[in-house]
Amino acid sequence: MKATVFLGGGRITSALLAGLRLAGYGQPIVVHDRHAEKLQKIKRQYGIIVEPDLHRAVEAARVLIIAVRPDSVRELLRDIGTINRRLTAVSLAAGVPLAKLRAGLGPPMHWARAMPSPVSRSGRGLTALTFDRGLSVAARAEVRNLFARVGAVLEIHENQLDAFTVTFSSSHGYHALATLINAAEAIGLDRKSARMAATHALVDGVAAWRAGTASLEDLLQEAATPGGTAATVMASINNAGYRRIVAQGLRAGLRQARKNARL
Repeated sequence: MKATVFLGGGRITSALLAGLRLAGYGQPIVVHDRHAEKLQKIKRQYGIIVEPDLHRAVEAARVLIIAVRPDSVRELLRDIGTINRRLTAVSLAAGVPLAKLRAGLGPPMHWARAMPSPVSRSGRGLTALTFDRGLSVAARAEVRNLFARVGAVLEIHENQLDAFTVTFSSSHGYHALATLINAAEAIGLDRKSARMAATHALVDGVAAWRAGTASLEDLLQEAATPGGTAATVMASINNAGYRRIVAQGLRAGLRQARKNARL
């Protein structure tokens, strides 16, 4: 039986394997990586098949997941070489467009791009997908169903994928949470109380918004009474350039994605 094969045993592969195992994914999984110690760690953690030989790994694939850094994609495709059968490949490399993937290894290889979140390890991830024009309806459904095992799936046009990538990263939430905790400690809260307060502010509030029907604007007004402390905090943060800084960060991410596209 052909397998779902990951080329690259890094962090996102680990997150997806954890999520797939949590979901009871029953299809064979094979992971290839150049580093033997990384393969052995993955094998111990997830009980999957590891394959140190690149060509044997590719030969075992029904769906091939390219899970290496953007600057390693070209070399990997060159090392794979000729493909003699129809094969669906999914690249997780941020910023590397379908045109580059197709130029590196074209038909009978057919391409999709996916941007899954590391939160996939919990089964609550989010994956953006975009498909090359040559990918069949059945192959698209197979790819979509694979990532749906680890969370929500959103199909978008490729020209939006980089903007999505820099926006959806769980790092935004982690960074905001760590920053709020540290700031709370600086004004006198103990570590435990600071973590509880900051987590409620960022996690519980957003969860309530997602589960309810109130608009974000209405909830902002409810939480920040004019003249109150919350309104004062928000006004001070905005005056300090919060919106500008977030926009600046996203633009920097887009520049990096475009740099990856030129590799």
